[in-house]
Amino acid sequence: MAEQVKSESFMSLIKKGNTSSAVAMTGNAILSLCKGGAFLFSGSGAMFASAMHSLADAINQGFVFVGSVLSEKQPTRRFPTGFGRVINIFCMIAVIVVTIMAYETIHEGINLLRHPAGSSGGLWINIGVLVLNIVIDGAILIKAMKEILKEARAPKATGLALVPAAIKNVRRAAPPTRLVFYEDVVAVIGAILALLSVVIIALTNFALLDGVVTTIIGCLMIAVAFRVGYDNMIGLIGVAAPQDIEDKVSETILADSHVADIQMMRIIQEGRYYHVEGLIELTKGLSLADADDIKFRIQEKLMTNPDIADASISIIEDDGVNSWSKKDSDVVK
Repeated sequence: MAEQVKSESFMSLIKKGNTSSAVAMTGNAILSLCKGGAFLFSGSGAMFASAMHSLADAINQGFVFVGSVLSEKQPTRRFPTGFGRVINIFCMIAVIVVTIMAYETIHEGINLLRHPAGSSGGLWINIGVLVLNIVIDGAILIKAMKEILKEARAPKATGLALVPAAIKNVRRAAPPTRLVFYEDVVAVIGAILALLSVVIIALTNFALLDGVVTTIIGCLMIAVAFRVGYDNMIGLIGVAAPQDIEDKVSETILADSHVADIQMMRIIQEGRYYHVEGLIELTKGLSLADADDIKFRIQEKLMTNPDIADASISIIEDDGVNSWSKKDSDVVK
């Protein structure tokens, strides 16, 4: 790397951090305190499970926000491809936290199944806290779904159409946004289940339901840990870009009138950014100077995409064989 990398201020990196993670961290920290107080007052196992989940979310989002800040650091001589995968490391730490909290929640649920506690008062406190939970986590979830569409460059959606659109494009979102989405889906479902449990137990004294709901919430947390862990594990290994990203890149390259074919292309995703490497075939008869100009022009076009961190293009003369159309789209090129 020939050019000197400019130093970055701490505040400039903070501003680049994932906003959804920061908002989710603050909201879940407030909720965990409210739920913890309600649990101490009422002894509700479902409330305990929900409080543990909110605490896990707050810690996770704190880790993830720090990771998102560090991942925005510019490449250095020692790390020429940047720090995009740092966010995957921090998300894996978050997975460990979720797993521990899930174990504690399931353990509490099993204890409540063996020794049902029944209703111990504080009904309206529990209801109030859980309604607050649904409102705050619901607002965070809606923000996360909007961020998914924004990061995936997908058409905007409103109302109920936002839900299927977010689910469809969630894999193309940045790791921090995916984590917020998965965790808050479980948080909202868990709060609704806990609310139903508190009300039903108060009306029917069916104390066993408390343990059932607590265990279900713990299992949902395990599902989140598995999903997030898998996504970030393949991110650390180095995963190929989604097919639609590859299609857009190949269309940009082939749109140049002097490009005859793409012999090889590899697009690796690191964090929320993509690294493009390609070997393209140019039409015959071009001078070396013209061929270089075409190569640089294509690289500049690719770099206009804000999701592409760098593009390295090599050139050769057309060999007369249409290589790109014969490639299997399921194979990393």
